Amino acid sequence: MAVKTLFVDPSRCIGCRSCEAACRECDSHKGESMVMVDFIDRGFSVATQPTVCMHCQDPLAPCAQVCPVMAILITDDGVVQMAEPSRCIGCRNCVYACPFGVPKFDIKQRLMKKCNLCYDRTSQGLKPWCAQVCPTQALWYGDYEEFANQRVGNVVNVTDFGTQAVRTRVQWVLPAETPELDITALLDQYGSEMQAEAKEEEEAWVL
Repeated sequence: MAVKTLFVDPSRCIGCRSCEAACRECDSHKGESMVMVDFIDRGFSVATQPTVCMHCQDPLAPCAQVCPVMAILITDDGVVQMAEPSRCIGCRNCVYACPFGVPKFDIKQRLMKKCNLCYDRTSQGLKPWCAQVCPTQALWYGDYEEFANQRVGNVVNVTDFGTQAVRTRVQWVLPAETPELDITALLDQYGSEMQAEAKEEEEAWVL
C-alpha cells in the first residue's frame, strides 16, 4: 500500500494562513497552530511559505534521537509525534537539534509541541487539517503516484545542510524547471574565494 504524506509547494502559497487557522482545531494541540507561514523576504517580496514538521527519516528524527527521556515517539509509518506530556522534562534538546527549526517550546507547560501530521485524522484515512483547507493546494496530501498523476513539479525529500543530507517523510515540491542545487560545489567555491581574498590581503600587508 502506497504511503500517503504531505507535499509542500511554496510556489502555490498565497499567505492566506488558512492552514494556521485549521491547525488550531487539531485535538492534540487545540487552540495553537503548529504550522508557520513565513515570509521569504518581506522587505522585497510578498512570497510566503508554509513551514511544517518534515518528519525526518534519515537520520531518524534528530529531535527524537536527542531526547534523554524518549518523550518523542515515532509511529510505525514514520510520523514523528510531539513530546509526550507525561515524559517531557523541558530540556529543549529537540528544539536545538531540529535542522528545520520546527519544534515549539511551551514555557508555561514546559512541553515541546510540533506538527504530528494530524495523526488522529491521517491514521483513519483523512487528510490533515492544513491540507484539507488549503485553497491553492500548496499543502497537498496523498501518495507519490497520486501526485504524479495530478500535479506538476519536482518532488524532493532530501535537504542538504552543508555536508549533512536529511531525508524526510514530508516532500518539497519544486518547479519542474528548477535545476538541482549542488551545495557541496557551492561551499567549495565559497571556500576558494575566501582563501583567495585572504591571500590578497596578506600580500597587501607585505607590500
